[in-house]
Amino acid sequence: MGKPVVLTIGGSDSSGSSGIQADLKTFEALGVFGASAITAVTAQNTREISEVHDLPAGILKAQIRSVLSDMAPRAVKVGLLTTVPAIRTVGGLLENVDADIVLDPVLVARDGFRYLRPASVNTLIQELLPRATLVTPNSAEAAILSGLPIASEGDAKAAARKIQSFGPRAVLIKGGHAEGERVSAGLLDGREWLLFTHPRIETECTLGTGCTLSAAITAYLALGETLPDAVSRGIAFVRLAMQCGSRLGHGQGPLAQHEAGLEISPEKG
Repeated sequence: MGKPVVLTIGGSDSSGSSGIQADLKTFEALGVFGASAITAVTAQNTREISEVHDLPAGILKAQIRSVLSDMAPRAVKVGLLTTVPAIRTVGGLLENVDADIVLDPVLVARDGFRYLRPASVNTLIQELLPRATLVTPNSAEAAILSGLPIASEGDAKAAARKIQSFGPRAVLIKGGHAEGERVSAGLLDGREWLLFTHPRIETECTLGTGCTLSAAITAYLALGETLPDAVSRGIAFVRLAMQCGSRLGHGQGPLAQHEAGLEISPEKG
C-alpha cells in the first residue's frame, strides 16, 4: 500500500520558501505523496515579491482534473487564488471530492500587497468556505474575511465564529505575526475553542510559516489524525522547521522542512 496522496493547489514561489514548493517539501517530510496544481507563478526572493502572473483558469482546471481522474487524494490544501475564475474553478472541481479540504486564504503578502480585491474575497467566501474542513487565516486575513477588528483573543474568537458561519467546519486563526513573548493560535472546531500557545522562537527564518503550517495540518489529516491533533502536530512541526532554518539570502530565511521531518521521524521517537 502506497503513501496517502495529498493535493495542493496554489502559487509557485521562485525562492522555494513558500507556496507550492513549501507544501511539497512539507508533504515529503511527513510521509505523504504530494500532487500539485499551480494557480499563479510569482517572482520573489527572500526580500520581496516583485511580480505575480496568474495562470488561465483553463490550465488550472486541467491540472486538477488530471490529478483527480487518476488519484484519490485523502486531503486537499488550497492556497493562493488570485482571480474570480480561478476561485470558481477550484470550488466547482472540489464540490464532490471526498477528502478533507484545508483552505489557507492567502489574501495579503508579507510586504503588505493585497492579492485579492473585495469582489474576489466575496467569491472566495461564497465558493470555497462552505466546502472547507478547515480555514487557516492569519489575524489580518481573518479580519478581512470576517469584517471584524482583531486585537485580542476574544476578537479572534468572534472573528472565527463569523467565518465559521460562512460554512467551514472549523477555523484556525494564526497569531504568529503579533508581538509579544508568546505566540497563540485559536481553533474553533464546531463550538469548541482551543488555544495553542507557545514561547516565541527568536529566529530570522520565518519565510513560509503559514504555508508550511496549513500543509502540515493537511498531511496529518491525510494520515488519519483528528483535527485538533493535526493542528497541534502541525504547529510542532513548524516550530522545529523554524529552529532548523538557515539564512540563504539577504532577507528572512526559509524553513527547513526536511530537517524537521527527520527530528519527528519514528526512529527518533
